[in-house]
Amino acid sequence: MILNKKIALVTGGSRGLGKDMALSLAKKGVNVILTYKSKKEEAMSVVAEIKQAGVHAEALQLDTADIKSFDSFFASLGELLKTSFDADHFDFLINNAGIGIHASFEETTEEQFDLLMNIHFKGVFFLTQKALPLLNEGGRIINLSSGLARFSTPGFAAYASMKGAIETLTKYMAKELGARGIAVNVVAPGAIETDFGGGMVRDNAEMNKLIASGTALGRVGRADDIGSVVAFLCSDDAKWVNAQRIEVSGGVFI
Repeated sequence: MILNKKIALVTGGSRGLGKDMALSLAKKGVNVILTYKSKKEEAMSVVAEIKQAGVHAEALQLDTADIKSFDSFFASLGELLKTSFDADHFDFLINNAGIGIHASFEETTEEQFDLLMNIHFKGVFFLTQKALPLLNEGGRIINLSSGLARFSTPGFAAYASMKGAIETLTKYMAKELGARGIAVNVVAPGAIETDFGGGMVRDNAEMNKLIASGTALGRVGRADDIGSVVAFLCSDDAKWVNAQRIEVSGGVFI
């Protein structure tokens, strides 16, 4: 049963933060299309969970680092919208897909740099560009940044630089897409207990404790701290929020 005609596209929605974003949107009655790179089984598990809640969901394969694949992806998306959602457009684009690479500035390789750039900046730039014909007037775009774009932690020079670029790009998107009533915002998570970066925050007790000690609310983040904020930004309650960077970090390193 499709509860309403609003549809969200969540990249990297099969696990971690993206999974919670998809579930949080579904709780608000928003239908969800989530993408996955290789773990179809995990993606279909999220789809099943959303459907059990009475909201429609589907999954599509997408490698956000492979810009040349975007045309075929959007052709598939257009067909999926028609056949599964009785629609020809969607409403919310959440650019969440990402990876973490921990390497000092001195030791970062060109291959690592290019991979991070393709996923976190170039991929977001051109995926969003190619999504525009399918995005409804008055839609919403949420880009994911990081607390690391505000404060500096050794080992994340390349990753954080891509996120800084996303924050600048978001302002330009908001300015140029405003004529279509499309609002564009940034959500910048702090350190979160997921498998991101090999589970560095979740599995390293010493690092977890260190980050918690520097956070005003006294703990590191959880995936469900982020999804609800993304869902809020896609709701009418956030209709006048635009071109903003919203850090969701519990007050880390303030």
